[in-house]
Amino acid sequence: MIPEAAATRSRTCHDEGRSSGAVHHSEEDSGNENRQKRERRRKRAHKGSENVKRKRAKSSPGTGSQSRGSQLKQRHVEAVTLFEVVTMGRSAMQVVIDDWIQAYLTDRDFSLLNLISFFIQCSGCKGVVTAEMCQNKEDSDVMSKMVEDLDDVSGLQYKKFLAFPWILTVTWPMDTDGMEYPLIQSGPYGRWFHSEFCDFISVLVSQCQHSVLFDSYLMNTLISLLTELSNSYVRAFRHTCTLAGVKLLSSLVGVAQSLSVSIENSQKLYEVQKTKTTRQKSPLQLERIQKKITELQEKRAEIESIMDIIFKGVFLKRYRDVLPEIRSICVEELGLWMKLYSSAFLNDSYLKYMGWMMFDKIPDVRLKCVLALQGLYGDPLLLPKLDLFTSRFKDRMISMTLDRDSERPLAATAGELLYARLLNTPGGEALEGSNEEEAHTLQTVARLKALLHFYQESELHTHVVYLVDSLWDCGAALLKDWPTLTSILLKESSSQRSGLTQAEQAVLVEVLVASVRQATEGPALAGRSGVKKVLSVRDKKTLTDDCATLTEHLLMVLPKLLSKFSSSGDVVASLLKIPQYFHSECPQAENMQAVSSLMEEMDSILERHSGPAVLETAARTLLSLCGGQSAGSSIAQAARDALVQRWVDQLTARLQEDIFPADEAKTEETVAVLKKLRAFHNCHDLSQWNLLELLSPLLPVDASWGAAPPEVLLEVLQCLSFSVLWSLSRSSETLTTRDKAVAQRSQLRLFCERGHRCLSHADRRVRHQAFLGVCDVLTAHSYQLHVWDPSSFGPLLYIPSPKLQRALLAFVLLHVFVGPDSDGQAGAAEGDEEERLEDCHRRRALLAAYCKLIVHGVLEMSMAAEVFMYYVKYCNAFGDILKELLNRTRQTDKMESTRMLLLCLQQLFTRLRRGQESGGGAQPGIQTFTSIKELARRFALTFGDHVKFRECVVMIHRNGIEFVFQGFSQSPDAPTPPHLSYLTILSEFSSKLLKPDKKTVLSYLQKHTAEHAVDLRDDSWQPLAFYRASMLAAAEGEDAVSHVSSDRKLYLPNRSPNSKQKVEGSKSPCLLSPADSRTRAQRLSHPEKTADADPFSVPADPPAKNLTVATCVNEGDDDTVEIEM
Repeated sequence: MIPEAAATRSRTCHDEGRSSGAVHHSEEDSGNENRQKRERRRKRAHKGSENVKRKRAKSSPGTGSQSRGSQLKQRHVEAVTLFEVVTMGRSAMQVVIDDWIQAYLTDRDFSLLNLISFFIQCSGCKGVVTAEMCQNKEDSDVMSKMVEDLDDVSGLQYKKFLAFPWILTVTWPMDTDGMEYPLIQSGPYGRWFHSEFCDFISVLVSQCQHSVLFDSYLMNTLISLLTELSNSYVRAFRHTCTLAGVKLLSSLVGVAQSLSVSIENSQKLYEVQKTKTTRQKSPLQLERIQKKITELQEKRAEIESIMDIIFKGVFLKRYRDVLPEIRSICVEELGLWMKLYSSAFLNDSYLKYMGWMMFDKIPDVRLKCVLALQGLYGDPLLLPKLDLFTSRFKDRMISMTLDRDSERPLAATAGELLYARLLNTPGGEALEGSNEEEAHTLQTVARLKALLHFYQESELHTHVVYLVDSLWDCGAALLKDWPTLTSILLKESSSQRSGLTQAEQAVLVEVLVASVRQATEGPALAGRSGVKKVLSVRDKKTLTDDCATLTEHLLMVLPKLLSKFSSSGDVVASLLKIPQYFHSECPQAENMQAVSSLMEEMDSILERHSGPAVLETAARTLLSLCGGQSAGSSIAQAARDALVQRWVDQLTARLQEDIFPADEAKTEETVAVLKKLRAFHNCHDLSQWNLLELLSPLLPVDASWGAAPPEVLLEVLQCLSFSVLWSLSRSSETLTTRDKAVAQRSQLRLFCERGHRCLSHADRRVRHQAFLGVCDVLTAHSYQLHVWDPSSFGPLLYIPSPKLQRALLAFVLLHVFVGPDSDGQAGAAEGDEEERLEDCHRRRALLAAYCKLIVHGVLEMSMAAEVFMYYVKYCNAFGDILKELLNRTRQTDKMESTRMLLLCLQQLFTRLRRGQESGGGAQPGIQTFTSIKELARRFALTFGDHVKFRECVVMIHRNGIEFVFQGFSQSPDAPTPPHLSYLTILSEFSSKLLKPDKKTVLSYLQKHTAEHAVDLRDDSWQPLAFYRASMLAAAEGEDAVSHVSSDRKLYLPNRSPNSKQKVEGSKSPCLLSPADSRTRAQRLSHPEKTADADPFSVPADPPAKNLTVATCVNEGDDDTVEIEM
């Protein structure tokens, strides 16, 4: 609140043209915040009693009572500020705002400053507001100072703007934009403040509409304030004042409505007076009524002018704001203005903003648009004004029902709008002599035709389930009318009354299947959020009843539908999904005749079609029907077994003949049978037919390929992998003796050996399938070893041969990490986005299969080192898979995972050195030094928790130092270690060390350099200087090393005088000789100067590499740590 002294000073200096006042909401007052709140609560507790006393004092006679009442009123005004009244409810708002209006009539400048302070406080600002008086708002010198900037000297942000007659300067801390303000606070407080803040603005306008609203002073200042702050860079100001601005306009709409009603009533009264006789007429009364009408019209015109200013100053600048909440506020209020004051707002000039916002990326903004339009379309009186808008944005309104990424409330609302405009209309007229059922059918056909026509015209995508989900809440009665839907489908297309074209019948089948899915599973679709995760008892009962109803009807009708559409593979594939939603406990499901009829139709369809969609759907449907112990399940199992037996017999007969090189027709028939067996083996356990023994001879035994074409090998590999997977999954049931376990391991070895040979097949599809099959089988075998019960027989351990392991790694490197320059297919795929994405998907599947082998322990973690070498280059395509691999390996063994990363870096570095020494050009597998350093930086970023990964980081540095200096013997020909530049790469991990560990690592480095003559002035030792600088800078909490580049001349940061002796060796160009090092080590190990040992110990390696750390603190050099091997 602006202090009274400041306001008084402003009034005193008013004649001089400009004066200043200040509002302090600084953080210095926050220390007494709790005490002030307690005092305010005590004052609020007595507010009711004080109001009663004040009213009694006013009603009692006598000047003494009046003076006491005025004193109580003054105490009440001082106790409650405008910001505090937001917490006190609507009734308290009216009382305090009435007091504020009285104060405004007495001293409007002081009251306006209080109102300005209110909006600043509601924005959560605890800064300083300075107010200056301005006489001329057109002054160019004044307008040039209206800025929002950062004061570099004080580190504060400030905004200076004109709220005539005030020039306001708001100053606030820099971090205000990142802090929470009342409107966005989590929990009920944020929602409650939003409601109370809007109520305050509404009450303020309501109480002022008969007094100060039209004085051309209050509204000008308030609009200037809200317009300027809603255009601020600070989110809190922009959000709060945008909400205040649009709510102010909404309140003014109410005032304009009231004025319009008054004008209409006055005009009616004027007309009544005019119709009176000459004796009854009163010219004076007519003149008064006409004068009143004129005054009301002028007020309405003024209100409309104010609304137009707010719309242009706030809405037009903020409806495209970067903050979705602000865009939602603008759209929601615009819909309210159109509905309440359609004469001014419901026209194309305003409707276009609603249409544009329907394309917003955020579902909540689109939902606000649809809710507003739903209210407009629901009013018949407003429909004529929406014709042009409907024709312009009809396609977008339609497409919103099909959006996959929409929230379900938005999609449902769009569906209601679509249903109201297109489907909820009277259908076809019933013909003479037709009964009620026929009339209902005709009406349903008319609605369905409208729906099908809409869907076909939209041409957006083929996901009918999203359209059905959008219409389910409002059109469930139409979509669940399965008897009518099936009767329409069973009618011939030539029928003139209710027949459909073949294209419409195909879409109607999709609608039927989608409605069945929706009735049994509920609104759970991928990509649509906002669905209730836990269904109520009523919803569950509805799902159960619908499931029983559709089972009873569709089990009888589905065979007829399959028979009619048996020639269309796509339609049949859709219809075959319906039995997957049947209710097995329904009495109608026990109808053996109906189930038998369904099995016969499925048998004929499977003989006719061999497409993947039909086969996979049929296999899943039979899996659903075969489950359970009912009579219908027995019939389905018998039918399935008969199908499989027939296919096995056909395949056995054909394999006895040499059919592949000669007869293409027979080869196609064999491939068709293999496809059917593969599709069913994916869902059903066909181990009793022993397909492994039947099909394994088709795979190559040695390098000489057999006569089987790639199409046959592709299907055989999948069938054999499914056979092995089923055998492993049933291990707990089938492995009753050791002989069976040995036989299972033999089958596993046989498949892996045959699959290994297929990795070098000429056909790419065969190679990929062989790799995926081997990886899946090995992963499943490892999983079974971890879950089987040791007390019973289980699968025997099978370890893939080293040759197979190397082959799998080589396959990944050759087929996954392929650059566009070295892959001819990738170059061709650049012009076809779909093909490129499909290729990327195949490569991701291969990499994921290989990573599973490492995660499940089939391969050693060191086998992942080659894969992580490509992390930087292929981060966009495979970064998520490699990150997940790193996380999983760390969960298994974080030390071994860290060694794998070290191996990756060291192998890359070694290859780079060898390539440089050989003098050759660019070679595959060799990366630049910069890329290796970037890879090390990426690896370092994964060690987020310094305490959790303390041992790992220390091991990285220790291993890196050993990699550089171990085995190095200094000579004139080799003055520096050959791997010395690796220390530059190792410095990327320096920031991840804890302070005690930095001392340990520095001492460990000193031990390895003590035996050599090191000259830090020499450029050849620059990596060592850089590495030491990174450790020393990090040890003192400095970040200077991050600004030092490896290709710049090294400089060390200035040190404090107390630490001059500690780094004297690094700052002066002296040589570190072995003799000096031994002397220094003897001095440090003197028993009289030995302090307590450092609590940190270097993590232990295997017994041959154990390290014992003893920290010796010296008074002259406390950064030195002695390390003994």
